[in-house]
Amino acid sequence: MNWRTVLRQNFVKFPDLAAFLELSQESLDAIDQNPRFSLNLPRRLAEKMAKNCLTDPLFLQFVPLKKELIVDPSFTLDPVKDSTFQLTDKLLKKYEGRALVIATSACAMHCRFCFRKNFDYQTEDKTFAHELDVIKNNPTIEEVILSGGDPLSLSDEVLGPLLEKLSQISHLKRIRFHSRFLMGIPERVDDGFLSLLRDYPKQIWFINHANHLNEFDDEIWKALKSIQKLGIPILNQAVLLAGVNDNHDTLKALFSSLVDNGITPYYLHQLDEVQGSSHFKVDPKEGLKLISSLMGSLSGYAVPKYVQEIPNRSSKTVVS
Repeated sequence: MNWRTVLRQNFVKFPDLAAFLELSQESLDAIDQNPRFSLNLPRRLAEKMAKNCLTDPLFLQFVPLKKELIVDPSFTLDPVKDSTFQLTDKLLKKYEGRALVIATSACAMHCRFCFRKNFDYQTEDKTFAHELDVIKNNPTIEEVILSGGDPLSLSDEVLGPLLEKLSQISHLKRIRFHSRFLMGIPERVDDGFLSLLRDYPKQIWFINHANHLNEFDDEIWKALKSIQKLGIPILNQAVLLAGVNDNHDTLKALFSSLVDNGITPYYLHQLDEVQGSSHFKVDPKEGLKLISSLMGSLSGYAVPKYVQEIPNRSSKTVVS
C-alpha cells in the first residue's frame, strides 16, 4: 500500500481512537481531548497498544493525558533554545562542522514529549533556496542533518531535488537523516525512496528514533534492513521516559534487539524539559544507575551514551 494512503489512516480524532482502544469512561477522564499539540497516531502503533491501558508504554508516548496540563516553571516552550541558533527560518547551527535543516513541520506521529512541538515552522517555501545558499557559502559545514518535523514526511519529489542540490556543495561530506517515521509508516521505504538513497554520491547516515521494543515489528525491521543494504549505517536514539522505558529489562530488550539487527544504540537522551512533559522526567541519578547496570549485562557497543542537550555547549553533554 502507498505510504501516503497508510498515513491517512492515522488516528487524529479521539472518538475513533477511544472506540478502537475500548477506553472506559475512567480512562477517558484521564485524557486531554483538546490538547494544544494535537493527536496524531499511526494505526500500526495503535494496534500494538493494550486495550484500555493507561500505562501501556506506547499509549503513554502518543496519547495526551491531562498530566500535560501540569505547570512546572522549569519546563519551557523552547527547552533547547532552537530559536537562538537559527541562521534562517529553516536552518540551525549549534555545533562545529554541522548544520541542521528543519525540512518540514510534518511528522508521521505526535510524540507527547516532543521538544519541538512549539517551534515556529516556516512551511511556505519548499525550495530551501536560502538554506542551501547559506550552507554553500560556509565551507566549515561538512555535515547537514535533515530533521523536522520528520524529513521522511517530504515526498520524493521534494526530497530528491534537496538531496541533489546538497550533493553539489563540494565541502559537504555527509548527510544525516533523523527520523521516527518508520516506526509508524515503514511503507515509506519504497522503491522510489531507496533509489534516492542508492544514487546519492555522499555518505548518508540514518538515525532512527525509537524508545521501546514494542514499537517494532517485522515490517519495520525489514524497512531498516533495506536501508542498511545500501551501505548506510543506522543508529538509534532513545529518550529516557518515566513509565515507558525507565527500567533495566526494558532498555536491555531494546538495545539487544537493535544490535541483533545491526543497529547501533547511539544516544539515550535525558528528557528535554518542554512544557507539558514533566510527568516523563526521570531523575538523572536513576538514569546513571540504569546505564551502569546495562554496562554489566550488555556488550559495550550495545550501551548508548547517556546525554542531555544543554544550550550553548559545544556538543551534547554526557550525563555524569
